[in-house]
Amino acid sequence: MAQRPMREVILDEATELFARFGYGGTSLNHIAAGVGIKRPSLLHHFPSKDALYGEVFERMLSDWLERVEATMKSPGRGWERFSAVLVSGFELFCENPSYVRLMRREAIEGGERLGIDLVGVVAPFFEAAVNWLEEEVVAGHFRKVDARQVLVTAYATLLGYVSDAPFLNGLLVDDALAPEMLLARRDHLLDMFRRTLVADPDPSLTSLGA
Repeated sequence: MAQRPMREVILDEATELFARFGYGGTSLNHIAAGVGIKRPSLLHHFPSKDALYGEVFERMLSDWLERVEATMKSPGRGWERFSAVLVSGFELFCENPSYVRLMRREAIEGGERLGIDLVGVVAPFFEAAVNWLEEEVVAGHFRKVDARQVLVTAYATLLGYVSDAPFLNGLLVDDALAPEMLLARRDHLLDMFRRTLVADPDPSLTSLGA
C-alpha cells in the first residue's frame, strides 16, 4: 500500500487538533508531534500556522461545497431531490465531525482569522437552494413554506447534532455517532422535513431511497 504524502498527513492531524482545541489552543509543535516529525520538517511543508490553518479550512470548504453542488445537480424533483441533498449533507458531516467543529468555530468568529468572507463563499449555494425550493413550492411539489427558514433549520440541525455529540451522548444514553444512532437520526430528520414540506406525507417514504 502506497504511503500517503506527508502534506496530507499533516493536514489531517491539523484538522483534528484545530477542531478540538481551536486555533489558539493548537501549536505547530502539537501538530508535528502528532504526525511524528519535528517542527522544522513541518515548516518545510507549511511556512506558518496561519498558512496551515488556511489550507485546512480551504480543503474543508472545497469538500463540502463540491458535495453540495454535486447533490444539487442530482435528478428528480420535490421530495426526491430534497431528501437526497439532506442525506448527502448528513453523511458528509457524520463522516467528518472535525469539519463540523471547524465550521462552527469560524461561523461564530466570522471567518476573520482566515481573511475571507465566509458568508460570501457559502451564500451563492444557499441562494440557489432557496430559489429551487421556492420554485418547487410554486410548482405544487411542496407546501407553502419560508424557504430560507427551512434551509437554515436544516443547516443548524445537521451541524448541531454532530458538533454537540459529546453532550448528546448523555441525553441519548448512547453514542450519538454510533451507526445505529446515526441511522435513527437520519430517518427522524427525513420524517420531520417530509412532514414540513409535503402535504399528507406517506410514512413509508421517509427512509433512505425514498
